[in-house]
Amino acid sequence: MADSRSDEINSSCNKRRLEANLVLENENEECKKMKYEAMNDFQLVKILAEDARNKTLILHLQNKVEHKDAVSILEKTPFSNKMVDTILSSDVKMELQFNNDIYSQFLCKFPEEINFVKNTLIYPATEKHLNKYSAQRTYLVTETPDIYQKVTLPFIEEQAGHLQWVYNILEKKAEADRIVCEDPHPEHGFILLPDLKWEQTQLNNLYVMAVSYKHGIKTLRDLNATHLPLLKNILKQGTEAILKTYNVHPSQLRVFVHYQPSYYHFHVHFTHVEYDAPGSVVGRAHLLQDIIDNIENFDSNYYAKKTLQFNISEKNKLFSRLKTAGIVSEITVE
Repeated sequence: MADSRSDEINSSCNKRRLEANLVLENENEECKKMKYEAMNDFQLVKILAEDARNKTLILHLQNKVEHKDAVSILEKTPFSNKMVDTILSSDVKMELQFNNDIYSQFLCKFPEEINFVKNTLIYPATEKHLNKYSAQRTYLVTETPDIYQKVTLPFIEEQAGHLQWVYNILEKKAEADRIVCEDPHPEHGFILLPDLKWEQTQLNNLYVMAVSYKHGIKTLRDLNATHLPLLKNILKQGTEAILKTYNVHPSQLRVFVHYQPSYYHFHVHFTHVEYDAPGSVVGRAHLLQDIIDNIENFDSNYYAKKTLQFNISEKNKLFSRLKTAGIVSEITVE
């Protein structure tokens, strides 16, 4: 039975690779219709955030033709082993910044191919996108089941219209060429593909996403015993596909679900344990293995009954709802 299931999934993967080429051609045609080809097609509105540690810069831009907002997430790409020969064979001068005994720091300007910058562009960007990527204060909220029903759930149900990009993936209208593997079962099937945060050159910052085919699971709180086949299938088939594709062992993977998630359609994150991934912190990430254990061995409706803590930024619209309801108080700095 298990072998038959694996054969079905492998067959689906092979079929998907063939279909991906056709979809990619359609995506390339769509790209030609876009009103931008270079960064100078945009003008700067505001620097939203910068992070020296992660070497990222996030910009609020506006298209010069359509005058629509955009968010540009600029991130310096990491080094790869293939760059070593280029670095050591270059005649780049080392400009001394400081020296103290055996320790020195130099500024080097390496060849262009070592200095690529990844640009993740959201266009057109909504107010929600601009708020999400702006530097802002974060709060920890304690959400009881009663607060969830009265405040959080009504807010979530209002967000149903913001999932078209997810449905495009599930319907193979976008990103079909990026699919690692697929289980097409309507109840416990999913699509596995690299997250846009991963540049796919270094395995120790691997970031892969499983998006469920099943509709109606908005958040962690919706999960119950009826979803165990889905959860176990994502864990098993997802880790097996990552091992087969990237040679990263399940013991090197952190598999988790966000609460609150960034969008309200069930999905699971797979990251390398050595990667300090955004959102993998306490107050956001819940390990999939723990979720399965809590539902299976403690209470089939564990997450509907549990008081949950989660991080939320002050510009999140849910934060405004929670503040109005008196659940959290905004800190003002004089």
